[in-house]
Amino acid sequence: MGYPSYLAPVNYTKEDFEQGQVLLINKPLEWTSFDVVQKLRYIIRIKKIGHAGTLDPLATGLLIICTGKFTKRINEFMAQEKEYTGTFTLGATTPTYDLESEPVNLKPFEHIPPEEIKSAAKNFTGEILQVPPAHSAIKVGGKRVYELARQGKEVKLEPRKVTIKEFEIVKIELPLVHFRVVCTTGTYIRSLANDFGEVLGCGAYLSSLCRTRIGEFWVKDAQSIQDIQDGMKPSL
Repeated sequence: MGYPSYLAPVNYTKEDFEQGQVLLINKPLEWTSFDVVQKLRYIIRIKKIGHAGTLDPLATGLLIICTGKFTKRINEFMAQEKEYTGTFTLGATTPTYDLESEPVNLKPFEHIPPEEIKSAAKNFTGEILQVPPAHSAIKVGGKRVYELARQGKEVKLEPRKVTIKEFEIVKIELPLVHFRVVCTTGTYIRSLANDFGEVLGCGAYLSSLCRTRIGEFWVKDAQSIQDIQDGMKPSL
């Protein structure tokens, strides 16, 4: 089965979305992936809609939305290779591994040469074991671990195998390190930031993130939620 048109849905109706569409959405900063689904559900006025892979609220970029019969292909999209760009900030850690919590454990970073920073990336290419963040949506005992973490409960998460196909240090502007990562599904870029800081000995956290690609789909082809709303026409 081929894909339906996933570019600008000009003059689409509710019935078109009920039949099934794949939408590429550029998720706004501070929106949850669920926020996007809820907003589109309201705009399109259908119940059968879902996303193919969560983006954290502080991340932007490509979110694949499936409607109607194409919700059956969500797992297929989720399993595809992903590419991200963003920045790590050296010299501290945070409990959430990103900017959702305040930096702690401040350490000097100015002495680390660019060659060492680029070399550290080599520790994280290929198949690696990665421990998910304590503040993540993984369920333990039927509860999300971020809910347990907010209650002050410690949860021991086991390492998981992930594959990082490419990890490129694009630019260094200390304390910022700009990167590009190509990885398999299930990889936590927040955990990568934290582990990267451990290798350098100065700590690091994820300070910006954009998902640029999922499989063959690119963020440059994505639309805003407003684009979808503007492209709707009344049902007959």
